[in-house]
Amino acid sequence: MKKVGFISLGCPKNLVDSEVMMGRLKESGYEITTDASEADTLVVNTCGFIESAKQESVEAILEAARLKAGGKATRLVVAGCLVERYRDDLQKELPEVDAFIGTSQLEEITRVCDEKVNTRSLPVLPLGNQTATYLYDESTPRVLATPGYTAFIKIAEGCDRPCAFCFIPQMRGHFRSRRFGSVMREAEQLAEQGVKELVLVAQDSSRYGEDLGEQDALAHLLRELSHLDGIEWVRVMYTYPTHISYAFLDVLATEPKAVKYLDMPLQHASQNVLKLMKRGGNRQSLEKLIARVRERVPGIAVRTTFITGFPGETEEDFEELLTFVRNVEFDRVGVFTYSDEEGTPAFELPDKVDARTAARRRARLMKEQARISRRRNKARIGETVRVMFEGESKETELLWQGRLETQAAEIDGCVLINDAPEGFEPVPGQFVNVLITDAHEYDLVGQIIEQDAA
Repeated sequence: MKKVGFISLGCPKNLVDSEVMMGRLKESGYEITTDASEADTLVVNTCGFIESAKQESVEAILEAARLKAGGKATRLVVAGCLVERYRDDLQKELPEVDAFIGTSQLEEITRVCDEKVNTRSLPVLPLGNQTATYLYDESTPRVLATPGYTAFIKIAEGCDRPCAFCFIPQMRGHFRSRRFGSVMREAEQLAEQGVKELVLVAQDSSRYGEDLGEQDALAHLLRELSHLDGIEWVRVMYTYPTHISYAFLDVLATEPKAVKYLDMPLQHASQNVLKLMKRGGNRQSLEKLIARVRERVPGIAVRTTFITGFPGETEEDFEELLTFVRNVEFDRVGVFTYSDEEGTPAFELPDKVDARTAARRRARLMKEQARISRRRNKARIGETVRVMFEGESKETELLWQGRLETQAAEIDGCVLINDAPEGFEPVPGQFVNVLITDAHEYDLVGQIIEQDAA
């Protein structure tokens, strides 16, 4: 049995692509291994979103090539967004790679892992082709790379937003939703496997179903998923501010399993910068939106991301963003410095902001958010909260860790657990009640007081 080792980079949407490729290979008789030194074939699924992600992808490819040269592997396959964006350049610069498959060719993974096939002659679909990007369904085999109690479901592929800084529409094609029944059947299958948390992902989740002529489809999907036996949490990632409907918020407010968590990348708050980004809106309209969300869904955690150093961003624009963050007091914030990506509208803009200024602004914004987060976390000391237990802490072997429903895995903080009733040994995926005894900038600290009875 041939062994295949995977290196998956980038976002959860890319991870789903890796899981689909692993599923197809396993169904074809291949063995998936986590030990790269034991693999006969190495697959690197790349990200091509911004410069830092591209560099990480190239480094991973070169490391895999070194493993191939000095180890057991006889085949190296490079897949994903970087291939879709730079296929010709990669083929010229990386002769040690045996096959390149873009986001349009995931179904070819078994063929390119077969040493008998001349994989460099695979047909190539044009960049940005509406039907180019592969979109799986409930019948597609998958091998989950997440812990057994949580899984991503990709509900749509592609994007039609005109955001000036983003190359994703050219790499992933036009927005296309999966059918409602397909998503539901996949969710049922995952529940039968023991998954307790479903995380819905897409480039633009809030538009789910629009291309199929459906109204409030995301709200309907979220409500129905929340009624599935065995599922405890349903989380939605990557929503767009202009598409946060009352119907969607009402589901978050009324369905206990629909977690009170809104992931809504805003990117900026200055009207000047938002216009340059081709996103629209201003600080006042965004503040009204957040107020509406919090009024409609009491206790909701709002997560967002911002970009500093976008072309044309002045000190006045940045100060307005800083004021916005102070006024709104987000629960979770991520900040990125602008990456000047060739092929995007922003690449042609004048008034570039130097990297040092962009980094300084990012540091100031993160410092302000850390202060807000620390204060909000400390206010929770003394509360008893429901936590999904995850096991040993990633920070120290002396502690356990888990998550609140308002904490998404990997990108948010966690609950560090330092004590439990004598003889009580929770297992990953189990829900426990935790008394919060301390708080840091992003993490809470507490002790298990009992198993959750829900």
